[in-house]
This record gives sequence, structure tokens and C-alpha cells, in this order.
Amino acid sequence: MQIDFHHATTYVVARDAGFSHQDADIIAYAAQYVDDATSSGTIYFDNRAVYNRISSAHKMLDTRNTDELANHCVWMPFHFLPGNGGLPAGENPGTSFIDKIVCTPDSHIAQEMVRDAILEKDRAYGLHRLGVTMHVYADTWAHQGFSGVLHRINEVEHAEETDSCGIFTGGLGGILRNMLDDTIPPLGHARAQVFPDMPFLKWQYTDGRGQLKTRDNPADFLTACERMCLAMRRYQLGDPDAIVQGLSIATRDEIKSMFATTVFEDGDKRHQIWLKAIRDGKFTACGKVDINDYFARGNDSWKADALGSSFDLPVYTYKEDFLNSHWKHFHDAVQAHRFNAVYNILPKYGICAA
Repeated sequence: MQIDFHHATTYVVARDAGFSHQDADIIAYAAQYVDDATSSGTIYFDNRAVYNRISSAHKMLDTRNTDELANHCVWMPFHFLPGNGGLPAGENPGTSFIDKIVCTPDSHIAQEMVRDAILEKDRAYGLHRLGVTMHVYADTWAHQGFSGVLHRINEVEHAEETDSCGIFTGGLGGILRNMLDDTIPPLGHARAQVFPDMPFLKWQYTDGRGQLKTRDNPADFLTACERMCLAMRRYQLGDPDAIVQGLSIATRDEIKSMFATTVFEDGDKRHQIWLKAIRDGKFTACGKVDINDYFARGNDSWKADALGSSFDLPVYTYKEDFLNSHWKHFHDAVQAHRFNAVYNILPKYGICAA
């Protein structure tokens, strides 16, 4: 999934779930920032305070992707959550470790992850962690069938559209995709390129075990929205077992229509269309609202609010409100999320990820 879903669609779902504009904005920003927080290490301040942060993403051409530990610490907990074949703890989906760590939609592991975010909602970073959790949860649908390690199971051959979209059919683009395919490491869905991320696309491919896989992204993405809405309603109640309603009929239809009509490969272009639709009152749950654009970096970013507009400094000026900044709360949230996933949840399923 790309910025149009993780930021804009997440915002719409949060509003339908009953969150205010301000809280939905935090959830949506945090959900997208998971893809953009690529820096790690210690921040030093002029008053001798320090803060250590971790990264929740690497860019696909990052040399860290050849490091197995980096893959286990970033791709597995944040983007390709192991699914244990959809089976509960104590059961095994196959005879090898790789069968346990392939991403599976709405797995028992994913549900435990959501449950823990709800139970710990009263933390100062509760909303930020909910955003992180919604990113990972949604990706279990988009990234199903792939794993967050270098492995032949992530091989992709003959990826092609199965509907009449036409964006990825033939032409120079299609030729270049086929030429580049075998030069890309089999990590996550890298060899499927952007196919799993397109909300409008129906497609198929042959996986690393020679099995034909068919995918219906619009249906999968809409199911993800429905489950996210349930999770966010339960979050507000502080009860992971509460019986709640999913998306309203109006919001479900509006999201489905946006997926079908916003047919562009460029995720940033789709994102701007979504933001305009929100501002124009196209979503019943939102009304007309002046939603902010999303900036991962620069003067309008969470990072600038926390650290100032100059980055990569040896020492930063400490701001009195740093401890309450969105940037600091986000990084607290990703550390809490990773620790919980790697050390509390995955071991129950026989998965050692770090």
C-alpha cells in the first residue's frame, strides 16, 4: 500500500469509526510515517539529553536490505508481519520456518497485535501506536503471500493484470519491468514491484513455488478498511472484544468508488485526489474539512516541530515540549510495537525474529 491508502484512506476510516478530525489526523500521519521513518540512531541535545530512535522502513535500494537482522527488525514487524499460515499459536502451517513467516491477512498474530494496541491505548503515544498498528494491519492484506526476508518464496514470474485497467499492460513499461525482474532481490514483494500496492488492480502471478496466485486488490483493500474500522471502534471503547459495527454503508461505497476511479500508478497523484475529495466533502463521515497535506520532512513535518528545521546535526537545540512532540511519540510507538511483536507475540507461534 502507498500514501493514498496509509494516509488518506486511513483518515477516512478513522473518521467513520468516530474519531475527531484532530485524532484521525494523528492516526493517519503515524500510519504513513511508518514508510518514511528510515533513520535510526541517537539524537543528542545541547542540554545533554539524548533520545534513541529506530527505523520502521528501509527504501528498497537500501544496502541494509542485505542484512538479515535488519530485515527481521524492520520488514517483518512493520511491513510483512508473519502470519503462521493463519493458524493459532501452537500449530504449524508447514515443515519449514519460511511457512510460518509468510504474511497472511488478518492472521491470529495480526489480531493479537491489534488487541495489544487497544489494551495500551492510555499511553501518551496511544494514538500514534494505533496509526502504526493500522499500517501493519492493512499491509497483511496487501502483502499476503510474501515474507520480509530474502527468500525464493518471494520470486514473482508472469505478473500481469487480469482486468481491463491497462496501466501495466505491454509497451515500454512492461518490457522494462520484465527486464528488471530478475535483478531485484527476492525480498518482500520487490519482484512484484507496485502491483500489490495498487488499490484498483486485479492481477495474477506465479510464485517461487510455481503456484499461480490471483489477487483482487480492490476487494482486499476494502476488507482491510472494514477490519480497521472495527479495530478503531474497539480502541475508542478500550475493549478489544467489544461487539461493534464496521464501516457505514455510505463510507464503504465512497471508498469503493474511490478505489475504482482513482486509476493512476503514481501513489502521490492518487493521494492528492483523495485529499481533494476529503476537502470537498465527498466522504459523508468527514464532512468538509481542511485536512493537512502530509510532509515526512521539511518545515511542516513532525520532525521539524520536534527538532527544528535543520536535520542531521551533531547536536540539536532541546525544546521544552520535545517530550510531548508527535515525532517523539511516534518513535516511542514504533519501539513499543516492535518490542511487543518480536518478543511477546511471535515467540508464542514459534517464530524467533531477532
